[in-house]
Amino acid sequence: MAERIEQRLEDRVPELEQLERVGLFTRREIRAVLRKASALEYKIQRRALRKEDFINYIQYEINLLELIKKRRARIGYSFKKDEIENSILHRVHCLFNRATGKWKEDLQLWLSHVAFCKQWNAKHQLSKVFSSMLAIHPNKPALWIMAAKWEMETRLSSESARHLFLRALRFHPECPKLYQEYFRMELMHAEKQRKEKKEFEQAKMDLGELNYSEEILNGEMARIIYRDAAQKIKGVKFHLAVLSIAKLFDFTQDLQKEILERHGVFSLQTKYADDPLTWDYMARRELELGSLQATEHTTKQMKISEMTQREERCCAVFEEAVRAVPTEDMWKCYITFCLERYNRKTNSEELKQKRLERALGMFSKAHESSLLPEALYKQWLQLLLEFNLSEKATEVAEAATKRFSLSVEMWQMRLQVLIQLKSEDVTQCFEEAIKHVKSKGTVTLWTLWVEWSEGTNSKEETEALYQRSLHATTPAESVTMKEKYLDWTYRNGGYKKVKRVFTSLCENRPLSLDFFRKMIQIEKEQESCKMLYLREYYERALREFGSTDSELWLDYVKEELSHPQGKPENCGSIHWRAMKMLQGDLVEDFVSKYTLLQTGHL
Repeated sequence: MAERIEQRLEDRVPELEQLERVGLFTRREIRAVLRKASALEYKIQRRALRKEDFINYIQYEINLLELIKKRRARIGYSFKKDEIENSILHRVHCLFNRATGKWKEDLQLWLSHVAFCKQWNAKHQLSKVFSSMLAIHPNKPALWIMAAKWEMETRLSSESARHLFLRALRFHPECPKLYQEYFRMELMHAEKQRKEKKEFEQAKMDLGELNYSEEILNGEMARIIYRDAAQKIKGVKFHLAVLSIAKLFDFTQDLQKEILERHGVFSLQTKYADDPLTWDYMARRELELGSLQATEHTTKQMKISEMTQREERCCAVFEEAVRAVPTEDMWKCYITFCLERYNRKTNSEELKQKRLERALGMFSKAHESSLLPEALYKQWLQLLLEFNLSEKATEVAEAATKRFSLSVEMWQMRLQVLIQLKSEDVTQCFEEAIKHVKSKGTVTLWTLWVEWSEGTNSKEETEALYQRSLHATTPAESVTMKEKYLDWTYRNGGYKKVKRVFTSLCENRPLSLDFFRKMIQIEKEQESCKMLYLREYYERALREFGSTDSELWLDYVKEELSHPQGKPENCGSIHWRAMKMLQGDLVEDFVSKYTLLQTGHL
């Protein structure tokens, strides 16, 4: 192993000599690089390999590349890149290859290598990375799409992109996203060829052997892909997605017509008459139809009038839709459309008011039909409060909690409305909420309650509420309330009170590390900070977290070394206990940092 490491370090010598010779690094910096490289090499040559060691090594080399780049820019030196950067780039690729070879299933490692190749324009290497990655992860369509897009957009190779899409479809013959992106790629290829042909013709150049197929120029390849997909993929969603892609290209009118009429919305109207997406498309299409051709005689009022008519036509279709398909999803489509139109900027106050009234009206209708989705109640309330319709907001919030009585989010929303309006019913509503919602998940409500109480009720009432919350929440969620209770006690009751509360809370597990750290911080803020108390808090914390947190041990050592009442001779005992309690890789992390601490480097 030692010989291999020596050889790797020797391989670095030419690039390091060049760095020093051209003035990018000093002799001292070169020695520091060698020391760091030696330590990193030893870690990746061990029998028990760790992924973190490879990641750290790779990150160090990338940082080195970035530093060289900055130094070059500063001194204006751009030569010797083959001898310096290319050598480091080659080493990083080798490290990535070893890491992905060892941990093949770690997708993040592969994607990090892809990102590195893109950043440093390593096109040849990236092709290899994509090939290896897809061989290991052929079950992820997103990776095939990423590789094909890179071939098409960066390497400008439609042939390679097409080959990748065809391979991907063998693994995923019914994946809508793959077909959509393949469809898009063929239209992009057709558009590119149309532009090329047009430029040649404008320059009156002889096309010679250049063969521009009319079928390809008109998007025939995309049509074939669509027809193939339409036989395998059911549902209107795919057809609408493909249609939206086709609309991005100005030569696809015939193709759009085929999607609409042969396989698309209008022939699917009976087959997918209960699909909200069909109705949503049909309604929104009214915005595009019959657009007014702008002329110098077109007035502002005419434009507003025309837009109003188009929106009313959309709403007429939506009204028919909610009668034909009375579902939450259908109402969601309708209300989403209304909100989108309301949020569009307009200089017409009349149009703005009409859009607001329409949106509020649709919220009410959906609610009265008991078909307003839970998530939309929040948007309704925001709209009502924005226009100071507080009475209606209170009424809506109450209705929401009746319909979704087990939803923490609905109760939280209602309570926030009451608090914002400074209602007298806040406490009653909190009691009602806690009664309806199960203990799991109620920490959000208890947090809101105690925070409201802090600014409204007496200290005694707030403290009683904190104590009640500890028993009302699940053990795991009570941890949050204990932290908040400790912090509130210190702010409102002072040091002596918080010590009593801390001791009392320690009797009821579970506890969090932040809970102990908060108490340690409180002690350190006292003028007469006592090491005796700090030791007690550290010891309590270590009993709970000593096996899983090396930083806690290190902080304990630092206190003994820096506190006026500290005993540096205790550090050896703390070190010995840490070595016995810490698990796995945490031991090595602790030892390295403890050594630095003892030598004054941490």
